[in-house]
Amino acid sequence: MKTLKIFTMGLLLTGFGLALVSMTPQRQKMPEPWEVPAKYKNMENPVEANDASIKKGASMYKRFCASCHGREGLGDGPKARVLKTFPGDFSGDQYQDQTDGEHFYKTKFGRGEMPAYKRIADEDIWNIVNYMRTFKAE
Repeated sequence: MKTLKIFTMGLLLTGFGLALVSMTPQRQKMPEPWEVPAKYKNMENPVEANDASIKKGASMYKRFCASCHGREGLGDGPKARVLKTFPGDFSGDQYQDQTDGEHFYKTKFGRGEMPAYKRIADEDIWNIVNYMRTFKAE
């Protein structure tokens, strides 16, 4: 009887361990370099990064972006785990060193798993860009 209990407990622990491993997201690949046309790369952000813009951008970001990119732009949103490509970390230099125009282009036109947000007004995309600049790591 004692052997049966030990055997059963071992099976349960093994099953639990396998379940945990299967829930762990697979290693995501890093995105390929993203070529942005010069027209957009050199585009100036026409929206001042003031409190009103950042507040509007935060609202739009939460609605359209946070599910993949995470609440704080770390690429850890709830949908991120099912993506094949890491959504990116907006707090780091790799993101922050890009121009506002590059971010506008990527948001507007998308590619691969990143959807195109052509239905969002350009001014709102610029607001999102302004908000995403607040993620910069200190």
